[in-house]
Amino acid sequence: MSEQTKILLVDDDTDFVESTSALLEAHNYSVVSAYDGKTGFQKAEDESPDLLLLDVMMSTKTEGFDVARKIAQDENLKNMPVILLTGIRNDMNLPYGFEPDEEWLPVYKVMEKPVQPDQLINTIEELLRS
Repeated sequence: MSEQTKILLVDDDTDFVESTSALLEAHNYSVVSAYDGKTGFQKAEDESPDLLLLDVMMSTKTEGFDVARKIAQDENLKNMPVILLTGIRNDMNLPYGFEPDEEWLPVYKVMEKPVQPDQLINTIEELLRS
């Protein structure tokens, strides 16, 4: 991928942001990061990333869900692919997973943490090609 391909990574786990940024940069992606949903949404508006990697549980347990819906309603951002990276199912001991849908969870893909690096890169490349 081109060095100009920009990915916004929004997650409150600094270690995860650091390691995932290193992985993405090793694959020639430019990475912009934020550690909460409000800042992440602002950076999405300001930076116009090609793709968003979004955590769920940050300032609140559902912040990522809220940000995903806000992005889907924004005329300038609604076509940006969003991958939800979450450990909410394990952290909250939920017996079910999450699937994208147009209203409640308007994202392109949901991936459970921990995500295998090659699986993440393949998913990003697939979404950026489409």
